[in-house]
Amino acid sequence: MTASPTPFTTNSPSYCVIAAPFGRLGILTELVEGSLMLSKIDYLPAEEVLIAPKNALAKEVARQCKAYFKDPTWQFDLPTKPVGTEHQKKVWTSIQDIPAGTTKTYGEVAKKIKSGPRAVGTACGANPYPLIAPCHRVVSAQGIGGFMKEDSPGLYRQIKLWLLKHEGAL
Repeated sequence: MTASPTPFTTNSPSYCVIAAPFGRLGILTELVEGSLMLSKIDYLPAEEVLIAPKNALAKEVARQCKAYFKDPTWQFDLPTKPVGTEHQKKVWTSIQDIPAGTTKTYGEVAKKIKSGPRAVGTACGANPYPLIAPCHRVVSAQGIGGFMKEDSPGLYRQIKLWLLKHEGAL
């Protein structure tokens, strides 16, 4: 996702772009029913222009992401905008229980939540909060598997590899 910078007001979304070891992270925050919440995190290429966080939550998201880049066991604690189907929410909640440095297969996650591996993969591809709901920790039974609507061997696959190496899972 690319966005042009817009002034932040109390009722408009705010998008910022911060540096990450593998490129850039786009962070979208917005006011939802009177509370500022994280709406989305985007993985972006290194060429993306940096945009400073414009509100306290965006600054906190940036701080926690940087803490994770220093310590892969960092536990995120951020208010996220409620999104997704019930199935997607079940997948995203389940993968938050996978500790850093370990992986589960799509089939293992599916069995735990009584679903199918492809449905788990589809939910992972729709995840608006990578890093927080760490879909990179879900892999194929035959290897690393896809990531974020697979663009192999493109940007998202390279980010998945970086994240797994950072956490000691590869």
